[in-house]
Amino acid sequence: MTKKGLLAVLCVAAAGCSTQGQVDPDVMQIATTPLTCSSKAECDAWWQRAQTWVTAHSKYKVEFTTDTLIQTAGPDGGKRALAYQITRAPNPDGTSTIGFAAHCDGSLGCKPNPWAAGADFKQYVRGTATDAPQGGAKPSQPTPSAMHPDASQGQSIPGTNGESITQ
Repeated sequence: MTKKGLLAVLCVAAAGCSTQGQVDPDVMQIATTPLTCSSKAECDAWWQRAQTWVTAHSKYKVEFTTDTLIQTAGPDGGKRALAYQITRAPNPDGTSTIGFAAHCDGSLGCKPNPWAAGADFKQYVRGTATDAPQGGAKPSQPTPSAMHPDASQGQSIPGTNGESITQ
């Protein structure tokens, strides 16, 4: 291979890597906005929607469902599929916050993208999603993922190496 050909291949490879790990700012905004319900009726409805979303989107079996926790099995070693842990915590002002945690164990990142999954989850739970899950259908989502450096307690977004990050 000539030096020009090698240089062209390296430039293309470097350009492909430059977009890895980037997250659409709109998706990030939705994914990091707290999911806080204001009344018992709203919180109960949102909790039911959270259960529906997890059941429809998880490739892993739901292991625990209580009034404060929804947790799936997983992640399995080396798999890119997301495992979910959803929490419901009361706040001192009478509201409740629903936390979202998703993580995988894939060295190549998670699929679906954890940021997009978090945004989709929150939109669905709030009732603002454009497409509701139907019969276990899994929405297609991009695979790059990123780590949120300013994560706050109660929600999570995993990094590309599968570690869980609290959002």
